[in-house]
Amino acid sequence: MQASSTGSSITARGDSRVTAVGRVLRETKIDELPQLWNVFRGEMNFLGPRPEVAEFVDLADPLWRSVLSVTPGIADLATLVFLHEEHLLSGQNNAEKFYREWLLPRKLELSLHYARTRSTATDAKLIALTLTHLSYRREFDRTELARQFAYKGALCHKLV
Repeated sequence: MQASSTGSSITARGDSRVTAVGRVLRETKIDELPQLWNVFRGEMNFLGPRPEVAEFVDLADPLWRSVLSVTPGIADLATLVFLHEEHLLSGQNNAEKFYREWLLPRKLELSLHYARTRSTATDAKLIALTLTHLSYRREFDRTELARQFAYKGALCHKLV
């Protein structure tokens, strides 16, 4: 992003604050590489709920406390389901409102589901799907992906 940029914590595709190089880094997910340092330091895992911007977290909500009790990771189920969330946000009149009211509740529910049901098998599947996307730049069918992980949450039918 431009050094002197201000604005929302939410970045939609086409955000004028993102530089040309930044767009490439975001699109290819190379911008996630610095988080490997956090993994090596033991502050994060490769797999686990993604950290959220503090201003969007409600610490009084037991659901948030449950997600925050798990070591954060670079990838989880919500990461795959909403792999290109910038694209979802770009079509909104008010990206931050859409994020807070529509996207964030779904990400929270998916992160909770992942944290509650994680196993060696689900982690292996998550790694394979993540590598598939990174290798082939393949978009996932959100509903099918949720089905593969036995996700049947209240918001499941509203993932698209």
